[in-house]
Amino acid sequence: MSIEELAQIAKALSDTNRLNIIKMLTKSRLCACELLEKLEVTQPTLSHHMKILCECGLVFAFKEGKWQHYDINCERFKEFKESINAISCLNCEHKERN
Repeated sequence: MSIEELAQIAKALSDTNRLNIIKMLTKSRLCACELLEKLEVTQPTLSHHMKILCECGLVFAFKEGKWQHYDINCERFKEFKESINAISCLNCEHKERN
């Protein structure tokens, strides 16, 4: 994952509502109506958050009938987590050994 992609995802996750959405989507696929209910935000606000999460690649959006559904992109989420874990602080590691 490039540093630009990492930054885009980090920026997307810098919002409390978007973090809550990701947390919910890691448990199950959800309809927009379910997200609206759980987040207590307006439909335009939810659409804005979902657009950001879809643009950075963490979330898939798809229609089933008249409803918009969302699901986590597990591969992208895993790649993001691995990229973050790969960043280490040599100074911190040195302090832990002492």
